[in-house]
Amino acid sequence: MNEPRVRLIVTGDDFGYCPLRDRGLVEAFLAGALTGVSLLVNGASADTAAQLARRHGIPAGLHANLSEGRPVSPSLGSRASLVGPGGFFLGKMGFRKALAEGRVLLPEVREELRAQLSRFQNLLGQEPTHVDGHQHVHVLPGVRQVFAEVLREHGVRYTRVPVEAGLCRCDWLEPQFRTFALAVEEDAQAAKEEFEELGLRWPDAYIGLSTMGKDMSVSRIEAAIDRAVESVLSREDILQGGRAITMELMTHPGYPSVSPTSGCGEGPDAFSQSWERLHELQTLLDPALHNSYRQRSIKLCAFEDL
Repeated sequence: MNEPRVRLIVTGDDFGYCPLRDRGLVEAFLAGALTGVSLLVNGASADTAAQLARRHGIPAGLHANLSEGRPVSPSLGSRASLVGPGGFFLGKMGFRKALAEGRVLLPEVREELRAQLSRFQNLLGQEPTHVDGHQHVHVLPGVRQVFAEVLREHGVRYTRVPVEAGLCRCDWLEPQFRTFALAVEEDAQAAKEEFEELGLRWPDAYIGLSTMGKDMSVSRIEAAIDRAVESVLSREDILQGGRAITMELMTHPGYPSVSPTSGCGEGPDAFSQSWERLHELQTLLDPALHNSYRQRSIKLCAFEDL
């Protein structure tokens, strides 16, 4: 039997986080290793990143951010439920804790998401090709309903659903990250129904939680693709009529960030300053990976091609 055809979207997250990150993302796109980016509109280099996207024709989505840096909405003051001391968001786990305890006001989430979409449109001159969530905030309970409603208001059809086949068997993941990733997957699974009801779409499969930073290699990307294809084919005969499987690979390539020109107002985090970003960039540029794509009949595409 012929190997299934796959249309693979390779998204570079955190565009606009810092000039060095942006440089790596642009290099990867121009080399054919990325097919699009997700822009942090409250990032330190969001303005220049948007200019780069326009100059090079890089398909760009919004990386909706409710957890790092300062809000975009001018009306969310220091007393807002989304922020803590200094007017910064509550952080990856701080936001989740506040949400679980009922301390996050969802009308503020709606206001901030609308403000970020408006800023994206001002920067790029168009609506995003897709919207996903920084640190996967968009699939959290309560947030996901508001998120989907705001995307529908703006006519955005595509999002990310971070459910990765076989993630629970990826024993190379560090315990703390593994726990976080499996919780993300549980939330994402629950988000599907609400997203679908509000008209959102996403690729047939997703990979990327098992291949972040130091965990990325050509062989692990290949294995993740294989697991994802098997998972889709076990649910439905998606190849009837010759339609290819669609899949998104989430990536975070770039050059290590440096202060003070990085981050979303609080400076760069540890992951962004580490060698792991450069490792992802080098892996995505590896000719062995692109040979593998060709041998497996994997065609790279963007959300706008779906």
